[in-house]
Amino acid sequence: RIAVVASNYDYPIIRLDTNQGVYGIGEVRDAGHKENALQFKSMLLGQNPCNVDMIFRAIKRFGGPAREGGGVSGLELALWDLVGKVYGVPCYQFLGGKYRDRVRLYADTPQPAEPTPEAYAARVLGRKALGMTFIKFDVGMHVLHGRVPDGLGGSATQYEFDQGYGARFAARGAPGTQLTDAGIARFVEIAAAVREAVGWDVSLCIDHFGPLTVKDAIRLGKALEPVGLAWMEDIMPWWDIDGQAAVTRAINVPTNTGEQLYLWDGFRELIEKRAVDIIHPDLLTSGGMLETKKIADYAERYGLATALHFAGSPIAFMANVHCAAAIPSFVALEHHALDLPFWKGLVTGLDEPLIEEGYVRVPEKPGLGVDLNLEGIRENLRWPGELFLPTEEWNTPKLGFWQPDRRWDK
Repeated sequence: RIAVVASNYDYPIIRLDTNQGVYGIGEVRDAGHKENALQFKSMLLGQNPCNVDMIFRAIKRFGGPAREGGGVSGLELALWDLVGKVYGVPCYQFLGGKYRDRVRLYADTPQPAEPTPEAYAARVLGRKALGMTFIKFDVGMHVLHGRVPDGLGGSATQYEFDQGYGARFAARGAPGTQLTDAGIARFVEIAAAVREAVGWDVSLCIDHFGPLTVKDAIRLGKALEPVGLAWMEDIMPWWDIDGQAAVTRAINVPTNTGEQLYLWDGFRELIEKRAVDIIHPDLLTSGGMLETKKIADYAERYGLATALHFAGSPIAFMANVHCAAAIPSFVALEHHALDLPFWKGLVTGLDEPLIEEGYVRVPEKPGLGVDLNLEGIRENLRWPGELFLPTEEWNTPKLGFWQPDRRWDK
């Protein structure tokens, strides 16, 4: 059953029921669709939920990159939560145990309304005031538009059809434009202002640059080297492995990508080519906890560390905490909900305070260590009244070849 929570990025929360009275909880990736999980219901009916790997192998063939991996990954979380409850074991134990009792978080920081260096510095200082020691902030071409007239050279090609999401799969860069020295100087001015404001004891990283060509990305990366960034994130699109590798080899700022990649298979080329310095899976796309652990362990063999991307509910947050605890080469886990007043109230079982000095404790309770707060979820439903309603319409197969009775072949 599903309940979709309205948030900055909606959370399709999964409840996986059994005939034994125990259930597991998970969620489809933030801003994903509940149907990505519901389509697999017919494949789960009648199965032993403790056979997690068998079920995962059956359904993973029908997932895909970005939000299309959210159903497979979310169900994997729910299965492990259920198994943990059955055996009275925290989920990290199924991943081989833990390397740490506390997991470091990195704070996502919203863009200021007016993207000036002073406004960015104030926003990031706000995160430091919350005790965060690792902070990400987003910069992009919007900081130049209408503010740095000579920040871009040339003009973009006009009269193109609106391709919606598909437009992101075009060749990288805005055709007809190039990032100028003045534009690069503005990016550096913002980053330097943030660094001066928070000091050198805070780890800083930057995201949302595009659209950039490989050449412009290299120029920008070299200019940002004196700021001492922990990483530059998603400089190139996730499918352009060779472009990402070219940037990584040319600059002295660590690079980071991976939030849209699906399964170990999706990360293999990125890792083997060492196209980034830090891989960045989102376990609600990469295949869930165990698959992400396998990805991180493979990356470690090539000298690559792992940070975890995340922007969902407390359910998947705790799944990330369990996974992070089990990854030896772990750096930090993203926290995208510091400004959401209702977020903690979606579940029960969270520590109070949840975050101490930028870290969160690894739970020792069975499964993920949290449970549903039905009242908190009900108050924040995307569609009022749709709180884990029956889903019998999904009992019949929706994948592959199905003939219920072959009535015309008799």
